[in-house]
Amino acid sequence: MAKKHPRHPRMDRALYESELLRLQARLVQMQEWVTATGARIVVVFEGRDAAGKGGAIKRITEYLNPRVARVVALPAPTERERTQWYFQRYIAHLPAAGEICLFDRSWYNRGGVEHVMGYCTPQEHRRFLQQCPVFERMLVDDGILLRKYWFSVSRKEQYKRFESRMTDPMRRWKLSPMDMESITRWEDYSRAKDEMFVHTDIDAARWHVVEAVDKRKARINMIHHLLSSIPYSGVERPSLALPSRPASNGYQRMERSLQLEVPDYAGTLSAADARNRYVDLEDEGRQVQEEPEE
Repeated sequence: MAKKHPRHPRMDRALYESELLRLQARLVQMQEWVTATGARIVVVFEGRDAAGKGGAIKRITEYLNPRVARVVALPAPTERERTQWYFQRYIAHLPAAGEICLFDRSWYNRGGVEHVMGYCTPQEHRRFLQQCPVFERMLVDDGILLRKYWFSVSRKEQYKRFESRMTDPMRRWKLSPMDMESITRWEDYSRAKDEMFVHTDIDAARWHVVEAVDKRKARINMIHHLLSSIPYSGVERPSLALPSRPASNGYQRMERSLQLEVPDYAGTLSAADARNRYVDLEDEGRQVQEEPEE
């Protein structure tokens, strides 16, 4: 029987927000280094449904330049893409010099969802496990900084998050029939993940497991590890000075009556219109005692 983790409180919100902001400032520094040096970074986010991958990506990109840090979340392959070499459609999204690509799920779909749900043949699955380490070594040999994170969540916590999404209007869209299927196929996904790790946890591209029962801790730990693993350094910014505003040369602004303005809806509101603050039930402070992921 799996040994239970001891009971731990959720990370304090004020401490979490303070440390997250500090790490986000470092992410901006890393971005500047990437731009200045032409580095290429690929970060792969994998894990079970509702493990917190999307939330971590959101916090990473919050203050970054979207032209430098791109999120890649591909839909199901088209009929044409199904006839291509499996890795082909992912190659098109790899970074050029000075770019960071964050894969919200990646080529590892074939090692997990496609394999478990029967969307690929056993032969295609075996070929993936053989080719994936070769593919990733090619990326690393070409100079790409590849980081792979697996967000680990317990069966109990995943079920709680699914339950909260059933009634949360802000998160209901995240649920799909595939999510419901993952509940009944928990052990199948566990076996698929273990087999995937055996073949793809290679020296050139190790898997880093993020314990994600506490979303706040998971985000802090993952971002801190990423920053610690990238050899970035401070980049001297060019000095800037605001120029003096020149004197007017006679320009007259167009009459407001000639423009179609957005109505001032905000000006009609009062304190009495204030609603209760939205509470993310998945991120609220509650005590947990969880079994590890099987």
